Amino acid sequence: MATGTDEPTLTVDELAARAGVTVRTVRFYSTRGLLPPPVIGPRRVGHYGADHLSRLALIEELQHQGMTLAAIERYLEQLPPDLSAHDLAIHRALVASWAPDTAEDMSWAELEKRAGRVLAEPDVERLAAMGVLVRPQEEGGAYRVDLGLLRLGVELLDVPIAHETILAARTVLLEHTRSAAQELTRLFRDEVWSPYREREGDPEHVAAMKSLSAHMQPIVVQALVTAFQRSLKEELRSAFTAQ
Repeated sequence: MATGTDEPTLTVDELAARAGVTVRTVRFYSTRGLLPPPVIGPRRVGHYGADHLSRLALIEELQHQGMTLAAIERYLEQLPPDLSAHDLAIHRALVASWAPDTAEDMSWAELEKRAGRVLAEPDVERLAAMGVLVRPQEEGGAYRVDLGLLRLGVELLDVPIAHETILAARTVLLEHTRSAAQELTRLFRDEVWSPYREREGDPEHVAAMKSLSAHMQPIVVQALVTAFQRSLKEELRSAFTAQ
């Protein structure tokens, strides 16, 4: 089983179970060069690590978005070669946000298997506070789990942050992201959609607007994530260097 480190400790069966795919799928991706080779241990047994798991989850999400294997290969080739498992998980969460619904219903046993660890009641409380899952409404029911956030949420379980702090941070993020979404929607409506309504009879313009609408969300999401990462890095640097 995997430990808390990034050492390659997963067998191919454990990797497949954690990712929710078959062993055959793992080996197929490996033959296509989408997954790096495992570390060969004693008795010639291949061992996989957190980076394999995160990359596999990213591949599955890209396929879920309708990308072909050739397109996925091109996407992965454009990523920096030294991305950590955490960085890959962020990429996966970003890609998953393009989909209208990335949640899945699962039992407690399935939740633990996908999390790759035994979950205590406080762990579930923290995951719920982070918006990773929604508890079942009745005893023995299914948990509604956001697959795009699950791995990041599990990583944060070991970070020494109080439950109240997580709730406060989530409130801040929700308030500001909702405000940004409202302003961007207003801008799109007033500056793009309104002029389009005046040219509804132009077939080329209609086609261009449909294409723009289809591509707008992932572009805006990537722009917001990039801007937020840079701003957060600057604020943290300023806050801690001022101490």
